[in-house]
Amino acid sequence: MVPGELAKLKKNANPELFRELPAVDELMRNRALSPLIEEQGMPAIADAARTVLARLRGEIASGLLDANSLHIVLDGVNGAIEEQLRRELAYSLQPVINATGVILHTNLGRAPIAETAFEHIREIAAGYSNLEFGVEAGERGKRDVHVARLWRKLLSESANGAEISTIVVNNNAAAVLLALNTLAEGGEVIVSRGELVEIGGSFRIPEVMAKSGAILREVGTTNRTRIADYDNAITERTRLLLRVHRSNFEISGFTEQPSISELRDLAQRRGLPLMEDLGSGALVNLENFGIRGETNVLDSLRAGVDLVTYSGDKLLGGPQAGLISGRAELVARMRSNSLFRALRVGKFTYAALEATLLAYVKRDHDAIPALKMMRLTKDDIGERAEQIAKLLTSAKLKIEIIDGESVIGGGAAPSSVLPTCLLAVTSQDLTADELAARLRRCTPPIIARVEEGRVLLDLRTVFPAQDQKILAALSVIAA
Repeated sequence: MVPGELAKLKKNANPELFRELPAVDELMRNRALSPLIEEQGMPAIADAARTVLARLRGEIASGLLDANSLHIVLDGVNGAIEEQLRRELAYSLQPVINATGVILHTNLGRAPIAETAFEHIREIAAGYSNLEFGVEAGERGKRDVHVARLWRKLLSESANGAEISTIVVNNNAAAVLLALNTLAEGGEVIVSRGELVEIGGSFRIPEVMAKSGAILREVGTTNRTRIADYDNAITERTRLLLRVHRSNFEISGFTEQPSISELRDLAQRRGLPLMEDLGSGALVNLENFGIRGETNVLDSLRAGVDLVTYSGDKLLGGPQAGLISGRAELVARMRSNSLFRALRVGKFTYAALEATLLAYVKRDHDAIPALKMMRLTKDDIGERAEQIAKLLTSAKLKIEIIDGESVIGGGAAPSSVLPTCLLAVTSQDLTADELAARLRRCTPPIIARVEEGRVLLDLRTVFPAQDQKILAALSVIAA
């Protein structure tokens, strides 16, 4: 018996059962495990065997196993080792089916990337690339060049005669950090109190600003800030005016907020840069997708904002990245900041971003999954929902098609909803929570919403090729 186990034994535990357990070496000599050992290697099988034996010791010590049940378990110990090995060697990060109707679902990886982006990543990842090598010159180059020409094409119309540059870091928080550190370290940054936001993961603007070395100077009140509040707060220590997108909430009622043009005029008159943290940031007019009131990157630059920070994996529909677009001389200062090297991205991000931006240049918006999902009509989704409901007949499951709403998610367009059709599923034998849990245990897991005692599946965020998997999963549960 392992030292200490005797002290842990419950009254109904039999200490003699520990002697029945085989040693790891004995299990490794079992011919039934030979194919598994040959396939996966001795160390991996031995580790799995130790885990299984440790679990059996715990069950003996807690009184869960008597002599008869232990013998039954030991008869299947090889299968237990194989199952333990499967769990240990399986990927933890796995694909899921997003049936929540939240297009940019942060917990589910936000925007799925375009097929061309995936293909470009695979092509670049499989071997070497010219990430920082100028092929024509035959000497070291810069990784920015792979997307710089595309940014110029996409943002040139918003330049108003100024030279616009863009750099890429690993997420929008990093973009804000780099911009503030470069432009305002040791100085003050003026922000409205109504824009001191917190988004998912406890990301707070005041805390990022503190890390950057800049000093927060908040003005106005939660619901009302006037341009005079900014003007009166400017001192010789002021380095930057900052507008922050409210991201995942709105303030309504008795409110006031200076327009971008007012802030631009003030910044120019006082000789200060104006920066806007869009958080999400789109490259197209979202009104064409049924989403109103959401400023895009081009709008901000046309309005005279000097720097715009935004995410790559939200409304842009690309990989996780933080993007800083704006006046070339300001962006150049950030590129020379030593912090930029710590925050820069690698070849996978550049490959995915290049393919995503090419889709925008070609105006092939349907190639970007998040944008295509936004464009789906309620009728499009309803037809697919009806097909699943028609093919699933069971006394155990009741399926209704009801009206509902999809949301953008990811801290974008918090008040915008898209009309959709939902599959509302109830079970004769399972509660809604139990049914949702069964769907999550499918391969791949199906993630749905639970509301008012029903499981709701929104096919807006389900790829059409996955409809059959939802049907199959529901059919198994209904059997």
